[in-house]
Amino acid sequence: MLSLILHLSLILCVYCDLSEYKSKRDKLIQDEYRLTLGGNINLTEKETIVNNCIMKYKFLEVDYGFTNPKYFNFSHHYFSYKEKIRYSKVYQIIKDMPKGAALHVHDMGILGPDYLMNITYMDNLYVCFDRNVNLKFSNKPPNIPCDGEWQLVSKIRDTCGNITKFDAKLRKHFSLVVENPDIVYPSITESWNTFMNYFVTVAPMLTYRPIWEQYFYDVLYKFRENNIMYVEVRSILPKLYELDGTEYDPLITAKAYRKAITRFTKDYPDFVGAKLIYAPSRQVDNVTVEEYLKLAKILKKDVPEIFAGFDLVGQEDLGSPLIEFLPQLVAARDEINYFFHAGETDWYGTSTDDNLFDAILLGAKRLGHAYALPKHPLLMKEVINNDIGLEVNVISNTVLSLVRDVRNHPLNIFLAHGLPVVLSSDDPGAWEADPISEDYYVAFVGVASRVSDLRMLKALAMNSLKYSALDGNNKANAIKKFTVSWNDFVEKFNCASY
Repeated sequence: MLSLILHLSLILCVYCDLSEYKSKRDKLIQDEYRLTLGGNINLTEKETIVNNCIMKYKFLEVDYGFTNPKYFNFSHHYFSYKEKIRYSKVYQIIKDMPKGAALHVHDMGILGPDYLMNITYMDNLYVCFDRNVNLKFSNKPPNIPCDGEWQLVSKIRDTCGNITKFDAKLRKHFSLVVENPDIVYPSITESWNTFMNYFVTVAPMLTYRPIWEQYFYDVLYKFRENNIMYVEVRSILPKLYELDGTEYDPLITAKAYRKAITRFTKDYPDFVGAKLIYAPSRQVDNVTVEEYLKLAKILKKDVPEIFAGFDLVGQEDLGSPLIEFLPQLVAARDEINYFFHAGETDWYGTSTDDNLFDAILLGAKRLGHAYALPKHPLLMKEVINNDIGLEVNVISNTVLSLVRDVRNHPLNIFLAHGLPVVLSSDDPGAWEADPISEDYYVAFVGVASRVSDLRMLKALAMNSLKYSALDGNNKANAIKKFTVSWNDFVEKFNCASY
């Protein structure tokens, strides 16, 4: 009898120990989840219905990849699975979901090759083929050096014999997408060289003034179609031109933005608007940066309603680090808001990831990419303490050779720590992505935790407005508009329609 009692006591003790262990384990998991981005959001009853639907489909995708890792799309190059994305029910839901704002996009890389090909059917467009494709609108053959002969694109089409073949060849210059990306882009050098050539090709065509104004209007339309209500666009402010060769200074380019934004918000009053971040090249000297900042001050004075701030762009590993421009940047920081690209690199302990130190010390409102941030624990604390937004562009980082398997993207660290992340798309047109929904999808299914759910998606959308350059009243009104759109989406949601 005594032995039976002892045996039962031992079983009870083991059971109590296991029960206590499981309770502690559950508490740790729950406490950690609450630290994640959106972890403290409480879903309404109707939001829970949406969440149950999207998570059902997310689990199917993630769990299939876990069981069949070689078929998990996100472990491969983006180009190998991009065409499959549209068939994902998770993607379809995300595309319909209000997503707030896009805060990190570059003007000439937003609309894709099909849009650009339509421009090549317009009158007065000349082309010259040498090592690159040179395109320019003009009322006569351009007086621009070229190894080949300047001809009207329309004339070439009329005489080429095979328009389909000609267009297919031309289209390749408007896209980075290839069938064998691991061979074509073995390193960051090849991907960035092609990326830069893309802009060399499209810029002379897009900067024809009438095209430029319509292009940005159409950019805003595409974002609105993707349920974005506000955009901040980075621009080098190229000189626009007319058919007779007349060129305008960059202030006119900024005013062309304002004209397009005004027209669009009049046509679509539900759209909050757009702002400009003046973002010229970082591959310059101190004198040039000083001139940049003078122009930024002029923009702030002359187009204050659309001017957001200043950045320096280009491949960070090759461009001058921020510290080289410290005297100029320190002198202007009380007048101009900074939104610096910083830490867009795989390297550690170099001048490139050191840009993060200077961007933060210079008072940047947001950090572009911040890919190297997890290697700098003190800077992560500074980001939290100073509430600095992190503009993350997952697909861009894969295409431009920072990461292949997105499960290794540092965004998962940012999300786990509840950092102020803002998702954006960088140059989606250059790799034939949609304006932003694909970035949300890849981040949600490929990068975030398996159990990250609608709370995270809602937090990302809210962050995009919270960390925008909108002023107090306009920001509050934008958040109110977003809340109405979000509630309408939730109210009308029907899982069976996906």
